Amino acid sequence: MQEQAWTKVLKWPGYYVYQAEINEAQERLRLWVRRKKANLHLVCSSCGRRLSHGAIAETQYREVRDLPCFTYTTTVVVETYRVSCPDCGVKAERLPQLPSKAPFSKRFEEIVGRACESASARQVSRQFGLAESTVRAIDQRYLERWAKMGKKRKFITVVSNLETGEPVWFGAERKKETLDSFFQQQLSAFQRGRIQVACVDMWRPFRLSIEENAPGCAIVYDKFHILQHANRAVDEVRRALNREKQQSLESLFRINEKLLKAYLLKESLDRLWLYRYEGAMLNYLKNWIEQLGEQELAPFEKLANMLLEHIDGILNYCRIQPPLGVVEAINGNIKILIRRGRGYKNLNYLLLKAQRIAYTNTQFVAFQKAA
Repeated sequence: MQEQAWTKVLKWPGYYVYQAEINEAQERLRLWVRRKKANLHLVCSSCGRRLSHGAIAETQYREVRDLPCFTYTTTVVVETYRVSCPDCGVKAERLPQLPSKAPFSKRFEEIVGRACESASARQVSRQFGLAESTVRAIDQRYLERWAKMGKKRKFITVVSNLETGEPVWFGAERKKETLDSFFQQQLSAFQRGRIQVACVDMWRPFRLSIEENAPGCAIVYDKFHILQHANRAVDEVRRALNREKQQSLESLFRINEKLLKAYLLKESLDRLWLYRYEGAMLNYLKNWIEQLGEQELAPFEKLANMLLEHIDGILNYCRIQPPLGVVEAINGNIKILIRRGRGYKNLNYLLLKAQRIAYTNTQFVAFQKAA
């Protein structure tokens, strides 16, 4: 009866506890487990081939550390098999609960890996009573398994109300069809016709969706997104200069001079949004582009061409002057929410959290370690 209770507490799918030992002095719990006959599925650890029960060549026992039970450190003695694979010979079987040869269960490594996301390896080693090097090895295996699961969702589409600063809809992808679904499912034809301005980044699918679903809407390109492109141009200049291996003093002066010009160009582009009249804004942008002629900075020439291609959306800022800071504040709050929550699988849950922040006007403070 006691073993049945421990089986329920352990919750290893397909396994049952057939022996238990409690050491009160050391606060240690030791459980012996084996698979139920109905769940005896054998897989070669080398090639992944499924094998029959007759392939069992040897029975072994592995003791691994598992999740703690109350204040007791818990270890599990697992009955495992070496199997005879027609392709690989005699190999250890593959077990989902034991993904490596280390003496830890998969779920124990997962809680250590998650702890490493918010604390240093030294702090985690003290928390779990492990060597710091062991914690780092566990964290690396945890991250490697995470990476093999495939790419996670990197982008979501966020639709917000510029007047209230409240996010109103999240889309799981970043395609024209994603924004189309918002217009067609969330808004009536009358509501789409009343949209006056949309502040977006220079992502072509979004522009096409807005032009198709809200043809009377003016598009304003987000200042902060444009400045991100300028920052990337500076990074490209720096990487290109770092590839030059010349070590002469003259070449170092030339490298630093180019990098300084790149920074000054990026900083001066920020002044574009100080203008309130289209003509003045356009003249400033033309003068800024003319400065590129003698600089030989290819990334900034590429940026200039992109700005000219989107000139109407940039000049629309003078006509409408939407609150661009609101857009950046919403995006910043969402990024901090995702970081604090270690990601969200449920977009509706994330939307509600973001809406609550906007409603309560919560201010997040992000700290950065000094270099």
